Amino acid sequence: MPKNPKMDKQTTFRAARQSRIFQDVVDQIQEAILTGEFKPGDMLPSERDMKEMFKTSRGTLREALRVLEQKGLIEIRLGVNGGAMVKASMTESLNESLGLMLRYRKISLNHLHEFRGDIEGIVTAKAAEKANKKDIENLKDILKQAKKHVENGIGQWQEFLNMDKKFHQAIANISANSIYIFIHNMIHDNIQPYYDKFLPPDDKRLKENYQDLCDILESIENKNIEKARDHAQKHIHRFNKYMTDQSLVVM
Repeated sequence: MPKNPKMDKQTTFRAARQSRIFQDVVDQIQEAILTGEFKPGDMLPSERDMKEMFKTSRGTLREALRVLEQKGLIEIRLGVNGGAMVKASMTESLNESLGLMLRYRKISLNHLHEFRGDIEGIVTAKAAEKANKKDIENLKDILKQAKKHVENGIGQWQEFLNMDKKFHQAIANISANSIYIFIHNMIHDNIQPYYDKFLPPDDKRLKENYQDLCDILESIENKNIEKARDHAQKHIHRFNKYMTDQSLVVM
């Protein structure tokens, strides 16, 4: 249930500058959200309270709130218990936007493939540079699980793909760079439906891709940055070629 701030809750909101009142209202609320003064699920103060805090008109305040909603920072809820609620995550909104751009061909699948290859190369090279013993052990544990699915054949194709995703996410996490991690996961989430559609189970493909993961792990463990990048990009390009070839057949 949305959390409504108490009337005596201290906020940093102040009277908006009259020379740029609309933008100042937007900036103040945005800053309060981004700095954590208002957390996901919190309700902003009521319209009446904010109108008094900012010393502005209802029309200016509502326009500012609409801008913040378009930015994905808040959700405007109507009704008796309505108001402006801080959104739980901007990630979901960005994921949906990328997904829509793919569906409406504003971004081609080939462009997404190319970008994913670049990102995987970067984060895998970073992993080769930064991975510690604990990171390596974690990757080995994931590969052990993946190997079981390979040995059980294409009946566990989806389970192998889940381990493949987990392996790549673990590599991205080693980079310790939140931007790389965010972009990596967003790209993977949006390309996954195309895997499901254009990447049918195949025993040879299963074994080839498992070997790719083994090669990637070996290069990371040996701290061979260039090989790590090359193996990661080769792995992604292999998947992409399978998908492209299959999509041409299906279409």
